Amino acid sequence: MRLRSLLLVIPAVCLVVGLASGAAYAYYTGSGHGTGSATTGSMQTVTISSATATPTSPLHPGGTGDVTLKVTNPNNFSVTLVSVVASGTITADSGHPGCTTTGVTFTNQTGLSTSIPANGTATIDLPGAAAMSAASSAGCQGATFSIPVTISVEK
Repeated sequence: MRLRSLLLVIPAVCLVVGLASGAAYAYYTGSGHGTGSATTGSMQTVTISSATATPTSPLHPGGTGDVTLKVTNPNNFSVTLVSVVASGTITADSGHPGCTTTGVTFTNQTGLSTSIPANGTATIDLPGAAAMSAASSAGCQGATFSIPVTISVEK
């Protein structure tokens, strides 16, 4: 009876090993071909505008102050603000016509890593990004300055 059980087990083991070997061979030697395609979307323009928030540190003659800007991201994915660079002449608001020499400069901001949410807006405060020389006109006292900048963002 023991010999009979052994005679049944040996062929069963051989069958399992043979099927496993065939499946492994088919897996490693199988091939196929086909075509695929993918498309990329376009990033919509991320915009900046004047922020209504007051900078944390205001500008004064001989010192530095914060620059505050509002960044709007119309994309359905978040973006990262990586730089803010000066791109034009800095001017005082129209209520200060005596501000003939602003003496205001902007320090370019690079190496930033500020996330702007998908379909959202963020108010960004850039500490100490503006400076005002002591040579600024007295008519600049209390003025709000427009500082044209260009931003760079990454996905």
